[in-house]
Amino acid sequence: MITKSFTIINPTGFHVRPTKTFVQTASQFPCKVNVINKGKKVNGKSSLSMLTLGIATGDEVTLEIDGEQEAEAMEALGKLLVEVHE
Repeated sequence: MITKSFTIINPTGFHVRPTKTFVQTASQFPCKVNVINKGKKVNGKSSLSMLTLGIATGDEVTLEIDGEQEAEAMEALGKLLVEVHE
């Protein structure tokens, strides 16, 4: 298992559009993806679960990835967390 934290810089936080992109990307990997924000851990492959985190600008979000292709998943998903979305 690998774990890494990211600070959200998107001015509108992690709303529906970036969440959809994140979940679609996470679902391409065979590993387990968990996202943690403010002590709450959810399945990173579930849009509804991700939206319940209420990820806002400046939040430090932690990814826990476990399984096959975990390093590749961490790289791809980490980039999505720190991008600025429209």
